[in-house]
Amino acid sequence: MIERMEVTTEKLEASNVEYTSDRDKLSESDFIIVAVPTPIDKHNKPNLTPLIKASETVGSALKKGSIIVYESTVYPGATEEECVPVLEKFSGLECGKDFFIGYSPERINPGDKEHTFETITKVVSGQTPEVLEIVAEVYDSVVKAGVYKASSIKVARGCKGN
Repeated sequence: MIERMEVTTEKLEASNVEYTSDRDKLSESDFIIVAVPTPIDKHNKPNLTPLIKASETVGSALKKGSIIVYESTVYPGATEEECVPVLEKFSGLECGKDFFIGYSPERINPGDKEHTFETITKVVSGQTPEVLEIVAEVYDSVVKAGVYKASSIKVARGCKGN
C-alpha cells in the first residue's frame, strides 16, 4: 500500500482547522483558504471553472472583515482579475474595504515525503501590509520552515515556477 497523506490523521484531528465547502460553515469563518484544481484543457489553457465555482461559494457566504487566500495555480493577475469580481458579485461586499485577499502558491510535489508542506518555505502575500502580516502569521503557525513575505500577490504567484 502506498502512503499518500502529506499530513497525518493525528495532526489533522489535533488542529483547529476545519475543511469544508458548506456555505453555513464558511459564513462563520474569518480566514478562508481556497485550494482547488486548475486543470489544463486540450489547448493548454487553464480551466478556471473550479476556481470560479469555489469563489461563488465563498462569496455567497462571505462576511465583512474576512480574508480569503487562494492557493490554486493560476496566471499572475488571475486572483485579482477573475476571483475578486466573483467574490464581490456574490457577496455584495467590496474587496479592499469589506474583505481582503491573499495568495500563497502551492509549492509541494504530491507524494514527495522529503519536501512536504511543513518543510518547504511558504511564500505568502496579502492585499495590504496588514493582511500580509495576518496571512504570514497563520501559515507560520503550521509551516516549520517558515514563511517568505512576497511584496505583492503577483510576485507570490511568480514564485510558483510553472
